[in-house]
Amino acid sequence: MSHWLRNNRGFLVFLLVFGLFRTAVADWNPIPTGSMRPTVLEGDVVLVNRLAYDLKLPLTHVILHRTGEPQRGNIVTFSSPKDGMRLIKRLVGLPGDTVEMRDERLIINGHAARYQPLERLTETVADNAALPALRLRESGALPPHRVQWLSGVNARSDFGPIAIPAGQYLMLGDNRDDSADSRYFGLVPRELLIGRAVGVIASADITANWMPRWSRFASGFH
Repeated sequence: MSHWLRNNRGFLVFLLVFGLFRTAVADWNPIPTGSMRPTVLEGDVVLVNRLAYDLKLPLTHVILHRTGEPQRGNIVTFSSPKDGMRLIKRLVGLPGDTVEMRDERLIINGHAARYQPLERLTETVADNAALPALRLRESGALPPHRVQWLSGVNARSDFGPIAIPAGQYLMLGDNRDDSADSRYFGLVPRELLIGRAVGVIASADITANWMPRWSRFASGFH
């Protein structure tokens, strides 16, 4: 064993440095679900800036230094406060905000979001059920981005108002009727934030034998 270790020291050091880089500086996450449709798709691999908000002790949630402040509208990866699973959602509510939803429509600090319909289509959800979907541009209360509403889904389209305390954040999926988010597991404490998703590195269509979606390679979020 000692002989093998001596012969492979360089490779082992590389693995160590690479591992620390992924846990402290930058990471990439494959997306397994459609909770962020239409912004992020199943089969996308997103680049995550782990230094966007905090420098952490590698492999822990211990914050060593704050490097930036989360912003409303950021797409964020974080550990679920319910079970620790890594998730990706849009940051909707900051500490000090009051957030509510009425019939799918967000209201942040008394300002109602505006919704511009973009297209109607059919989306396949769990158990291969096909449901009518409406995609819209949400703006006003948040920086402009696309969201999706599904018909025939028993989702929490009303909540709040919720006053967000210090050090906590409210997360929602862009696929509003098919997303397990803060409506179900509650607010997310800052120490569970992993980083900010900054774009798509690569993408494969999981419904078409994992064929590459070339148009999504090295792309930003629209």
